[in-house]
Amino acid sequence: MAGSPEPGRLTLVLGGARSGKSAHAERLITDVPAPWTYIATGQAFDGEMAERIAAHRARRGDEWQTVEAPLDLAGALRRLPDGRPVLVDCLTLWLSNHLLAGTDLEPASRELEAVLSAPRGPWVLVSNEVGMGIVPDNALARRFRDEAGRLNQRVAALADRVLFVVAGLPMTVK
Repeated sequence: MAGSPEPGRLTLVLGGARSGKSAHAERLITDVPAPWTYIATGQAFDGEMAERIAAHRARRGDEWQTVEAPLDLAGALRRLPDGRPVLVDCLTLWLSNHLLAGTDLEPASRELEAVLSAPRGPWVLVSNEVGMGIVPDNALARRFRDEAGRLNQRVAALADRVLFVVAGLPMTVK
């Protein structure tokens, strides 16, 4: 299928909340042969997030292996077998986890970039575009927005392809 991820290539799928970015990323990765690995960065800190995680899991079948990596995303990617199709959902939850943990973001981001610069399979990453709305009213939210923008720029620079999903419709950015 045209647009399917290719071995050794990195695809970044961006979009706003409920834009359809995760579902689109899942369709992209399942265009290549299974088994597929889903790297989940979300953590269920409350019931609503637990429901979101359950809904994402329900969409995937037995061909999927789920790896939980709320903080060590680079390590999780490094440990995968060569050639394995991977979907990472999502970079902004990974970033949130680091901000809440008080991690020094620069080394964590550099480590992730080093791994992403040489994907060993078709890898599709999902991230939220959060910089198109109003300016947040508190320092943590503003820091998150700024760091997410920087992270998206860094990953987009490494990616072979960048898609932006709006209302379930993907647009090619790169």
